[in-house]
Amino acid sequence: MTKKMRLDKLLANMGRGTRSEVRRAVKQGRVSVDGMIVKDSGLILDPGTALVLFDDEQVLYRETIYLMLNKPQGVVSATEDKRDRTVIDLLDPEDGVLQPFPVGRLDKDTEGLLLLTNDGRMSHELLSPRKHVPKIYEADVLGDVGDADVQAFSAGVTLDDGYETMPAQLTVRERVSGENGVLSRITLTIHEGKFHQVKRMFQSVGKEVVYLRRVSMGPLHLDETLALGEYRELTDSELATLVALRDGLSEAGSVISN
Repeated sequence: MTKKMRLDKLLANMGRGTRSEVRRAVKQGRVSVDGMIVKDSGLILDPGTALVLFDDEQVLYRETIYLMLNKPQGVVSATEDKRDRTVIDLLDPEDGVLQPFPVGRLDKDTEGLLLLTNDGRMSHELLSPRKHVPKIYEADVLGDVGDADVQAFSAGVTLDDGYETMPAQLTVRERVSGENGVLSRITLTIHEGKFHQVKRMFQSVGKEVVYLRRVSMGPLHLDETLALGEYRELTDSELATLVALRDGLSEAGSVISN
């Protein structure tokens, strides 16, 4: 159930201006509630049921936001950065006002699926190292990725810092011969999220990732109709599968802790 709130707070939270700006707009008669012009910015209402118009445009209230972004290269997975553009810079103002943040990180030169939300519980459950949420990547790898690599990944490989990864599922989609030798196009499923993990896993078997993108995270799959840099809100069915996963992970963690 949505809590009741002041009209000026609702308008400010939905990006219609600062508190003082929306109060001025209310006094100017630019705001109506349920078909009636209001002049009291302190009016208490139910944002879930009230029909609020600001300059004749409906203001839809929401507390949480869930966005699927097809992250391009050259953009960092952060809410702010002094040198580079961030994924937040790609959002429209009306979406940015809800202060979403990236769930996890993709390297600056990695493309693909990135979830942005202001749902802290969702982020925590999806990123918890104990929950082992699967993430699927597609990559171009310099070198002939073969059966020995598939077997090594399925057993877990040792990274440069001595960390031994969990078993991962490696599939070679095709091999292409070029000027620099064999290029292997692969799909890799991992169940953890160490720093530069995919690149470091291939380094451990003497190969180099030259292109990388994430195509899924848990039940969420990249919408291939999204161009690089584009995003959209999750569909109801996508959100339902994520919420079910979140709640299942939360219950599992509670059982383990008990």
